[in-house]
Amino acid sequence: MIKVTIIGVGGKMGRSIFSALSSDEEISVSGGTEMQGHELIGKDLGEAMGIGNSGVTISDKIEDAASGSDIIVDFTAPESTLLNAKYVSENNKSIVIGTTGFSAEQKNTLNNLLQSVPTVISPNMSIGVNLLFELSKKMSKILGGEFDVEIVEAHHRNKVDSPSGTALGLAESVAEGLSVNLDDNAVYERHGNIGKRKENEIGIQTIRGGDVVGDHTVMFLGDGERIELTHKALSRNNFSKGVLRAVKWLPGKTPGIYSMKDVLGI
Repeated sequence: MIKVTIIGVGGKMGRSIFSALSSDEEISVSGGTEMQGHELIGKDLGEAMGIGNSGVTISDKIEDAASGSDIIVDFTAPESTLLNAKYVSENNKSIVIGTTGFSAEQKNTLNNLLQSVPTVISPNMSIGVNLLFELSKKMSKILGGEFDVEIVEAHHRNKVDSPSGTALGLAESVAEGLSVNLDDNAVYERHGNIGKRKENEIGIQTIRGGDVVGDHTVMFLGDGERIELTHKALSRNNFSKGVLRAVKWLPGKTPGIYSMKDVLGI
């Protein structure tokens, strides 16, 4: 039995992950956390999730919630995830991370903390999106500089980071396919007299509104033709299914940082 603690279990994503993991016979959700002051602190996890008493108490301390767990699942915020990564590295746990919005410095700190434990990090756990990462890289490599590339992403009005971690992941895939550095070629917004498009420019445009779970389109724009690769997330369940696969894949893996491509065998 794989014992898992879910960080931020009371949120929309946390509840979706709980539903996916608790339905699997090989997994036991043995812990859950929420922020200090949250209304669920001290409540029974099963009762809070609507499945009856579980004997597991929701805590605001990872030390209490994860002491008996093998794997921690974290889809929260960069600052919180860094603290949890420190706990994981010091206590020889494994971790699955879907948090986005890290700065370059935070990413470096995270990578240094987690080299010693089995870790899966992905800006998007969806199986379809991870295929989109790979297809975007391959198409960029094949088409080269003959096609301009634009990435458009849309999310709900409450999403905090922009552009999305998935959009950045797609941009990184495109840059890899083109053999260029993303930082030198990314354009995140356009306004005013900007001049003509530069060679190898990778446009990343953001839309926020409504209850959009997550839409991503990679556009390859050529002369006389256009190719579009699109993924639309209709619910959070597809992310949770990816988390389930990552959790079941991690046990027994050697320490190091893996991606969903490793989990899916892409």
